[in-house]
Amino acid sequence: MKEVRKVVGIDLLKKVCTGSPQRNRKFGTQDLRESPTIDKFQYQRLVGKLIYLSHTRLDITYAINVANQFMHDPRRSTSGYCMFLGGNLVTWRSKKQNVVARASVEVEFRAMTHGIYEELWMKIILDETYEHGSFDHLNFAETAAPSGPGSSIGAAIAATVTVPSNAQRIVTFSLAWDCPEVKFSEGRTYYRRYTKFYGTNGHAAADIAHDAIIEHCQWEAQIDDWQRPILEDKRLPEWYPTTLLNELYYLNSGGTIWTDGSPPVYSLVNKGERKYSLDGFISGLKNNNNLSHQNDTAINILEMFSSAVEQTHSSPAYGVNLLQEGEENIGQFLYLEGIEYQMWNTYDVHFYSSFSLVMLFPKLELSIQRDFAAAVLMHDPSKMKLLCDGQWAPRKVLGAVPHDIGINDPWFEVNGYNLYNTDRWKDLNPKFVLQIYRDVVATGDKKFAQAVWPSVYIAIAYMDQFDKDGDGMIENEGFPDQTYDTWSVSGVSAYSGGLWVAALQAASALAREVGDKGSEDYFWFKFQKAKAVYEKLWNGSYFNYDSSGGRSSSSIQADQLAGQWYARACGLLPIVEEKKSTSALQMDGRRGAVNGMLPDGKVDMSTMQSREIWSGVTYALAATMIQENMIDMAFQTAGGVYETAWSNNGLGYSFQTPEAWTTKDEYRSLCYMRPLAIWAMQWELSRAKHTQHESKSDIKEDILSRYHDGFSKVAHLLKVKEETDSRSLFQVIYDFTCKRMWV
Repeated sequence: MKEVRKVVGIDLLKKVCTGSPQRNRKFGTQDLRESPTIDKFQYQRLVGKLIYLSHTRLDITYAINVANQFMHDPRRSTSGYCMFLGGNLVTWRSKKQNVVARASVEVEFRAMTHGIYEELWMKIILDETYEHGSFDHLNFAETAAPSGPGSSIGAAIAATVTVPSNAQRIVTFSLAWDCPEVKFSEGRTYYRRYTKFYGTNGHAAADIAHDAIIEHCQWEAQIDDWQRPILEDKRLPEWYPTTLLNELYYLNSGGTIWTDGSPPVYSLVNKGERKYSLDGFISGLKNNNNLSHQNDTAINILEMFSSAVEQTHSSPAYGVNLLQEGEENIGQFLYLEGIEYQMWNTYDVHFYSSFSLVMLFPKLELSIQRDFAAAVLMHDPSKMKLLCDGQWAPRKVLGAVPHDIGINDPWFEVNGYNLYNTDRWKDLNPKFVLQIYRDVVATGDKKFAQAVWPSVYIAIAYMDQFDKDGDGMIENEGFPDQTYDTWSVSGVSAYSGGLWVAALQAASALAREVGDKGSEDYFWFKFQKAKAVYEKLWNGSYFNYDSSGGRSSSSIQADQLAGQWYARACGLLPIVEEKKSTSALQMDGRRGAVNGMLPDGKVDMSTMQSREIWSGVTYALAATMIQENMIDMAFQTAGGVYETAWSNNGLGYSFQTPEAWTTKDEYRSLCYMRPLAIWAMQWELSRAKHTQHESKSDIKEDILSRYHDGFSKVAHLLKVKEETDSRSLFQVIYDFTCKRMWV
């Protein structure tokens, strides 16, 4: 902290009772009026140090959480804007922001100095203790006053101990607080997980502090035992163990909420206002009798639909309802996509970060997946306006995996994301199937597998509508319908197509786990069919971005082998040949893997996201390299993230790893979920070689035909009806003209 005060310039200020400094050096070597030069890396390192202190020193307030969101020359950021006319989106673009007004610098400096003021106050307290040994000489009767509503209060304690020569004494302090309730803006209130052990009255802080004092030595020993094998593994590069453990900061700082798993204790929500109606499926169910009633999954699911319709309302995305008799209710877990993208449990990103949870907190990971399994069965026809075109779309349709579990009313109002209609995204449902099977492999929990199997079947059936030509492969629809949500894709794609192929194989394997032989064979047949189509993207060196022939079609996508990565992580057969996988992985970068590269070696500059480096995707790519025994290249590639985010020579992102940056050192979205994907590397390093399931012999056509009929019926019921364009002909023509003008 002394170094921080010196560099910032606070140690040069006169001591005053009130007010804030008028001028200081602000990371420059001269007065700002004389020179605008700013050492950006020094500033970034200071921010990282302060954030580190805030995580390791409870006596220092974390007051600079958003400090370097505000940019100043020569740092640059990317942002976006939307232009509306008459309620309709005319155009939207991302842009680079080169210079921000000096007022922004003032804002971030004030945020930083607030944290330093806290440190100075602590120094005064410590000096007082050092000089007098206690606070007994102070006359608190003259200075102390009761706090008023909304005001800050403080307290100080000191302990006296005699330390003989050549001896040591330890005085243990414990700081605790008891905030038993979690309240969301839409009115629902939940109890936190720890209230299971300390009660809900809000007066347990003393008991919590007591237990911490008694048990902390054991806790620290257990942490040491957990970390030691990683830290002492000489096979690993020096940077990797600490980065692996430090990236876990986000499980604490990502807005984390852990409830006790019970329904909301208070609710100001009128339950009649939100209906999860399945009425739109009644007409299709009336024709259900033309199927032969055999004991297969399709018939069971159709009967489940009928039962849900009779109840007129289905449940929210509340996975606790899927717990089997005798299973522990571990509670429900929420964490934000990022401090700037404030949606809970964003699923396309959790796909990457979930390795940290399944390895360290597997029961919480299963809890999240139960919530999404319940969400698959949820149908919320209430309308939300899409930013991309100003149209209205259902919030969530039956069979679609939601983008997130919500914002203001999680579990009850899902899909807080409204840039595009994510019911038409092509990666969410395959990611759900793959994560479910991965978690079954990791935990061996057969009850969990049985409980979520209907949702997995429905998630696969829902995607059938996106196979436009019946070749077994889904097609992207010409907009950013996947996690790269500013990068359009059309036709068969390396990313979504590979996930689909892997998901079909995972669905077949999961069917085997739950004893559904018919579905096992049927999904295996669909897997082989889709795999043959996917191979057509191969151009001799890598898999093309998509099959559309557009400007990005031949781009080399860093994430092109996402399906291959997850298939092998689950112990399934590779979806591409080893020589093709190795060829496609021949890429790296000084600061990580660029999302899109052109065949001539230049960065694909067609979109904001194609030219970015995503930290989490780089870690996932490194995990894929480990699978292919390309160990040195894996650590070299992932090392680019360390050098950029964590090293002293980097850009100062310690304990705030962003989603993305560019080769020009522009960053986007600090404190993001996806970098937890570094645990996918550890998953590959720490697990024995996965068992690969044997290929199946040819399946009899009559069996395939029978199961295809049932599957097709379910898929037909799940097919989303095309929304009628609510705009007038004039509006359509005008919007089209405006968009052409802006292209």
